[in-house]
This record gives sequence, C-alpha cells and structure tokens, in this order.
Amino acid sequence: MKKKYPSNPKGWGDATKLVRGGLDRSPHGETSEALYLNSGFVYDEPETAERRFAGQDDGYVYGRYGNPTVTMFEERLALLEGAEACYALASGMAAVFGALACQLKAGDHLVSSKALFGSCYQVVTSILPRFGITSTLVDGSDLKAWKEAITPATKCVFLETPSNPTLEVIDLEAVCGIARAAGANVVVDNIFATPVLQKPLDYGADVIVYSGTKHMDGQGRVLGGAIVSTKKFKEEQLKPFLRHTGPSISPFNAWILLKGMETLKLRVDAQSQAAMKIAEVLSGLKGVSRVIYPHLDSHPQAALARKQMRLGGTMVTFEVEGGQKKAFDVLRYLGIIDISNNLGDAKSLITHPASTTHRNIGAEARAMMGITDGMLRLSVGLEELDDLIGDLKQALAR
Repeated sequence: MKKKYPSNPKGWGDATKLVRGGLDRSPHGETSEALYLNSGFVYDEPETAERRFAGQDDGYVYGRYGNPTVTMFEERLALLEGAEACYALASGMAAVFGALACQLKAGDHLVSSKALFGSCYQVVTSILPRFGITSTLVDGSDLKAWKEAITPATKCVFLETPSNPTLEVIDLEAVCGIARAAGANVVVDNIFATPVLQKPLDYGADVIVYSGTKHMDGQGRVLGGAIVSTKKFKEEQLKPFLRHTGPSISPFNAWILLKGMETLKLRVDAQSQAAMKIAEVLSGLKGVSRVIYPHLDSHPQAALARKQMRLGGTMVTFEVEGGQKKAFDVLRYLGIIDISNNLGDAKSLITHPASTTHRNIGAEARAMMGITDGMLRLSVGLEELDDLIGDLKQALAR
C-alpha cells in the first residue's frame, strides 16, 4: 500500500508529523506501523541485487544498511525537524561519535562547549585525540571565546544546549554564524530540548544528534539514537562511515521509538509545565542553595532560552546545602521519585551527577563545568504534580 500523503506533509503541525510522518503501510493495510524483524532481504533477479548494491535501486539489501521499520522512524524524525535526512543508530552516543568521526580526520580541529555530558566529554577530550584530532573547550555562553578558539584547521563545532546537567544555554544563531564564517560544520546535541521544544536547524545548525533512549521512547524500554542532517551529509559522510562500522539500530528498537514519538509532544509539554512549577517551588525551599531551570528568571540566559525553546524542558537541576552527604540523604528519603541516571521518562528520575554520569571525567573537569557535590539532576515525569512536590519537600525537610 503506497503512502497517501496530502500534497505537502511539511505543512503539517508537529503533532500530526509525530503521528503520521513516514507512515508506510504494507499491502495488509495495518493501522499501527509494521515491525519488520529481519536481517536480510531477497531479490527477484540477480540484476536486482546488482542494482541495489550499486545504489541504482532504492530497495533494501541488509539490516545493517536499512530496514523498512527503521526508515519510517528516520522519515518521521526528519519531517518533524524540517530536515532532508535522518540516520538512526543503536544509541545516542553512537549518534554523537558517528556525527563527529565521520567528518573529522587526523590534523583536524574541533571546538566544543565545555559543558558536556560525561561520555560526550570523553569522546571530545580522550577518544578523538587518539586519531590525531585536536579539540578546544570553551565557555559556551562566551561568544568571544568561540571566535578566538576557531582556527583554519577547525572543521567542526559541537555543543549541547541546554547542557547536561547544568542546563547552560548557548546562543545557537550566534555560534552557528561564527562557525559558518569559518567554514566549520555545527553539530548540536538537542537531547534535553527535544525536537518539539527547539529546532536548531532554524538557527543555522548543520547536524543534530539525539538519544532516542530518552524522551522519544519515554518509558525506559530501549536504546536508540539518530542523526539529522542534509541529504548530502548523510549520503557522502555518514553512510560510508556508519555502514562499515556497524552501529545500526535494531528494527524492534526503532519501532518502539516510532510509537513513542506519537505521544512525544503531549508528554514533553506536560513534563515541561510541571518542571517549571517544581523549579519555582524548589527555589523557595530551605536547604536548596540554587535552582537551575532555563525559563526561570534566575537563569543567566533566561531570555535566550525563551527565544530558542518553546518551553523550559523536562529537566530541573538544583544544589543542596551540605554537599554530597546531604544530597545523598535527599535521594535516600525520596518516596516516589526514583534514583536513576536515565532521563526523559514517564517516571520522575533523579541522579547525583558527580558520582554517576560525570564521575569519570574527574573533579577538575566537573569543577570547570560547575558540577558541585551537592548538585542533583531531576527528570520530571508524568506523575501528579502535587505528589512530586510533596515528595521533594518531605525529603528536603528530613
């Protein structure tokens, strides 16, 4: 059964794109998207196989190269982003590494914001340098620092906004303009904002990376990642690198993400609205020394965050007086909110970054990022708001 799109699906609203984007029904006419659990494909004639391997036929050849279920997920996300292409991968970190490594080689230079997720920091500072790729870390909010860090050898700029876990917000339009003038590609980790709250392509970004494990799944079931880009970038740089290195997503995981996307906007909107209220309440509680939330007036880049992000996001970061011991006590006394390093889930989750997600980068790097021993990162879920606020209040009071 062929797709029955209206003449211009790009004109759909985000909610429609999330439910119907990329839909490709089989001849059976199933309502829910089909799950194709197969690793290989057959051909009616040897010439068909030859044409497909030569790139002259759009059919499938092998699970590592593509799959109908995976394609539906890729097309849905690309449509939502307003992008030409998308490449799905096994995890968010596979997406980050693939997006950077496919375009960098020995002698190239990378400029990155210093506020990064722990594994992203390791890729930039430890893994890429093994291949002769140098990097410079800058204060993401300092536009002068971005300009001074870029050299003729700079081929790529990488940043997170908001960052994990300090929720630093970076001026996408300004940084993309600086990079474009130098001929460097901009890769944006948009995991915290999600594609329903922020669209970096609108501000000049070239490539966007996602961990579908987070908000797209939204229920803690599977791993997955994605790279959104131009068709030229996908065909000429991503495909040759990823097809032969093999970080492919399983059809089942792609199907879970595809179905999760149907409710992505509803969940993220509700979670973001609750997160804003929780941030306001935490700001007035005894024992909390600092609350970080992009849309709070107290956030140093609140105006920029409101310009770039439709809502403030699902994450709230706060610092507890008394360092790690007091922070651990708060975690210990929570009755509803779970201790977990995951995020974007329907269940509210909280973690202590210094001892978990950012443990391996070391104390010096954590200090550079502003990650203190009393800092906690809360991923707000879909529970009753009053229950979450009550849980936080009683844990902090104890």
